[in-house]
Amino acid sequence: MIRYIRPIRPNEATGMLTPIYEQIKMDFGRVVEPFLLHSPIPELLAGVWMTCRETELVGVVPRTLKEVIATAISAKNMCPYCVDAHTIMLQAGGTKDLSNAIVKGKYNKFDEEKTRAVLEWLQDRSKPKPFSVQEAPEIIGTAVYFHYINRISNVLLGKTPLPTNSRLLKGTMLNVANRMFASAVKRSKTIGDSLHFLPEADLPRDLAWAKGSKNVEGAFSRFAAAVEDAGKMSLTPEIRFEVNKRINAAFTGKWNAELVDFEDQALNSTAELAFLTAVSSRTINDKVILAFRHHYPKDIQLLGVLSWGSFAAARKLGEQIAG
Repeated sequence: MIRYIRPIRPNEATGMLTPIYEQIKMDFGRVVEPFLLHSPIPELLAGVWMTCRETELVGVVPRTLKEVIATAISAKNMCPYCVDAHTIMLQAGGTKDLSNAIVKGKYNKFDEEKTRAVLEWLQDRSKPKPFSVQEAPEIIGTAVYFHYINRISNVLLGKTPLPTNSRLLKGTMLNVANRMFASAVKRSKTIGDSLHFLPEADLPRDLAWAKGSKNVEGAFSRFAAAVEDAGKMSLTPEIRFEVNKRINAAFTGKWNAELVDFEDQALNSTAELAFLTAVSSRTINDKVILAFRHHYPKDIQLLGVLSWGSFAAARKLGEQIAG
């Protein structure tokens, strides 16, 4: 269930949404809610899709390792929807019983040495990177993508992509769901095939870790431009500057929850929503959304702030991960 906004579903799609949805169905298996929720801004959906595809679905790093990273980051960010979603994808790829070990941090359960080493490195980055320079853009990019998608999913999605959260039925539902995605997971895909959906853009300096992989660099540079354009609908340059300062403080241990009082309710509601999305997405409730909606009633305005706040946090965390 998608909350707070009305998505444009595949049977309603027009313009650039139509070919994007077609490629998602072909390469991912289904237009799932984390993609669908971005549909009110087609350029944003294009950026989200290509970032997912060019980091997680194709490349030199095995898909299973990237699904493990996705599950670990989602567990860290307490995004139950994404944990269930990537449990499904791990099973669809033929790897079972890993998600519980990931969620519980029991990495000794992993027989594959590199997978265990990457998971341990994500927890303790003082250790040497257990992957090559060539692999780095995909591994770091997958982590950054999920730091983004976890935050926006925590605000706009429910607790699971499954029809029920009942423990008694969940195992059966997971088995059914994994069969829906299995053929797409195993289908051969061409690197870079999604990049034509958006024009080329410059890679921001804080995403420099994406260099070394043309498709990852191309996806993140385009996505960053799409997020900036979406955020401008509701976020003034002053708000973006002030919120970014607080996000940087929050992720460097200099916590300061106090935002500047702009002496304007509309600006204050926007700053609060962007900041909470970045640093505490699970705490956003109806009250926070309604305070923003009072001044900015359009879905594209809400989506713009949520995407900007989510990506601002993901970018900062990506810098830390890349070292």
